Amino acid sequence: MKIIAMIPARYAATRFPAKLMQPLGDKTVIRHTYDNTLATGLFDEVMVVTDSDIIYQEITKNGGKAKMSVRTHESGSDRIAEAVADMDVDVVVNVQGDEPFVRKEPLEKLLSVFRGTDGQQVQVASLVQELKEQKFIEDPNYVKVALDKNNNALFFSRSVIPYPRDKSAAVTYYEHIGVYAFRKQALLQFTAWPMSPLEAAEKVECLRYLENGVPMRMVITNYMGVEIDTPEDLARAASLL
Repeated sequence: MKIIAMIPARYAATRFPAKLMQPLGDKTVIRHTYDNTLATGLFDEVMVVTDSDIIYQEITKNGGKAKMSVRTHESGSDRIAEAVADMDVDVVVNVQGDEPFVRKEPLEKLLSVFRGTDGQQVQVASLVQELKEQKFIEDPNYVKVALDKNNNALFFSRSVIPYPRDKSAAVTYYEHIGVYAFRKQALLQFTAWPMSPLEAAEKVECLRYLENGVPMRMVITNYMGVEIDTPEDLARAASLL
């Protein structure tokens, strides 16, 4: 099974422009993401796919692999689908460019769900971690996901899900981590569908899979990373670094 990691990297982020080129310690955010993904040793190839010559140069001048997007894309999945369309690959892992604390263990766990007899049925998988602090549970920058008993996603939302109407009920909240793994055909199929209504409302691309009836297997991990969406996230990442 040939497995590659693709890192979609857009320069003009809405909430935090140029966030991927922000310094974090002795490297930019995007270089931390690329270098840490490569260091896992799990992939036959690691590549940044970007619309920005600045990001392209940042990766290639430091010995990494990068590719410029040909078209404009609404989502990271659309961007990497263009890049892998003509590649010979079985599973594609989408590592978000703003996830600088990539580690081997969660990615290894993610890839394991594609193996074995049961794994043949899995088309798309992603990571979640438990959210415990109320401020993060209520923060719309943190995408929450509700799971069924088999750890398939029931729904994703920037709102609080499940809503604790019964304050005495034991509720576990999960944050969706922006690391996906797809079988190549599932990824290409994704790009053939128009943006779905729930996806458009929430601005959460994986809702397109659920709205088209494709299950998403979620893998629970103690990731404890920081997704860089705001300057405050960058400061928190610096303190962790």
